[in-house]
Amino acid sequence: AITITKLFIIVGGLGLLATGLTYGVFNERKNLFVSYLQNFSGAFFIFSGVVKAMDPLGTAYKMVDYFTEFYDVFSNTWMSFIAPLFPLLSEYSVGFSVFMIVLEIVLGIMLIIGSNNKLSSWLFFLMVAFFTFLTGFTSLTGYVPEGVNFFSFSEWGAFDKNNMKVTDCGCFGDFLKLEPFTSFRKDLFLLIPAFVFLFRSKDMHTIFSPKVRTGIVVGSTVLLTLYCFSNYVWDIPSVDFRPFAENVNVREKKTLEEKSMAEAPVNYVFTNKADGAVTSMSMEDYMKRYKEFPKDKFDLEQIQDEPKIARTKISEFAVDDFNSNEISEELLNEKGYSLMYVCYTLGYSEGEKTIMVGDTSWLVDTVGTAGTAEFQLVKKVDKITQREEKVKDYIFESDYKSRFTDIVNPFAEAAQKVGVKVYGIAGKAGEETIKDFQEEVKATYPIYMADDILLKTIVRSNPGIVLLKDGKILKKWHYKKLPSFDEVKAEFIK
Repeated sequence: AITITKLFIIVGGLGLLATGLTYGVFNERKNLFVSYLQNFSGAFFIFSGVVKAMDPLGTAYKMVDYFTEFYDVFSNTWMSFIAPLFPLLSEYSVGFSVFMIVLEIVLGIMLIIGSNNKLSSWLFFLMVAFFTFLTGFTSLTGYVPEGVNFFSFSEWGAFDKNNMKVTDCGCFGDFLKLEPFTSFRKDLFLLIPAFVFLFRSKDMHTIFSPKVRTGIVVGSTVLLTLYCFSNYVWDIPSVDFRPFAENVNVREKKTLEEKSMAEAPVNYVFTNKADGAVTSMSMEDYMKRYKEFPKDKFDLEQIQDEPKIARTKISEFAVDDFNSNEISEELLNEKGYSLMYVCYTLGYSEGEKTIMVGDTSWLVDTVGTAGTAEFQLVKKVDKITQREEKVKDYIFESDYKSRFTDIVNPFAEAAQKVGVKVYGIAGKAGEETIKDFQEEVKATYPIYMADDILLKTIVRSNPGIVLLKDGKILKKWHYKKLPSFDEVKAEFIK
């Protein structure tokens, strides 16, 4: 598996190769050290940007996590006037994501070819400083207990990674998960070349003619923007680094992860209330020595070791029906082929509508007893009184409905005819909303409920179509790229 250390070694090697070409082929020999930093930093930014360009929605979701955290932090301080900015940024997170990804890659290219060195120096510095702030802030939230505002420094406690709302920096998308503190140290390291470029921009190399450099920058900007769009507007990501990738057996992996978690050893950590001394021991030792650590003198904390098989979102695959019954196992244990429609949101807005409700009058016989009255129904009166009542109205977007009526439903009906189990899973919706939607689009298959973040992880499309066999993902499609069922049947359903 790739680590940040291995990544630095690989990028460092690419930087050496590029520097050799700069000196040997292009004969640019201003400053060997600065040229190497240009090539190293450029290659690093290009790699970091490309793995995110494969999944721009993933970066957008991570940005929403940051914006949500910033909103919570600033809302209850004298800087609360800043807070409304973050929900606005969340609303445009996808566009912001594409902009930042393209800028990062293009900036890496600019550094390598030496395009507008002064401008690229400042852009590189500002981006690294911005990333350093993000990862540094997120790391520090580990010291902030639940319910305590970040700026209440006197109430900070011992570091606990569970306090962090953003546990992964998102610097390399789902390709490489880095804890915020690891990423913070990476960004501090990148500040070294950032400052060098600011003060030594005249020593930075330049290759190609001005027209060629401009052509490369403009052309790469256009192509990269189109590539980003292709990975969420028109299709799902070209490369899938997420747990629910094609050819993954979700049923087996979920079982293995849960078993590994259950088998992970639990350590008992005792903290002496008097002097703060800490004693850690296994469960076996605890059973022998627990009398040595009375509750009035020691605080006890149980800490489970990391499981041998890393826990992923697959462990969180949980689907409920309308009766609040979890049916995840039932769906994953389905024999043969099944078709899962994933909708992280049903594309609707809430309003109110007025309906007429009929009130029926009843003739009641009252029988008096000692201190009480018993009511007995005699007969129903034919007269019904009409009255108005306001109820919730779910207004589904016409474009979203057409995705089902024109694409999803015909595909589902063809699949059901050959015995394929079809079902949908919706996020951010309750029973009433889903039932209204089923009626609106005339769905012939059940739609269940799940967490919207889980559904976003499964497939980057709304709706996304997932074909499974015996719990294994065979293929995933964006609704705009869904082939005919006959094509799918010929290739996958044997």
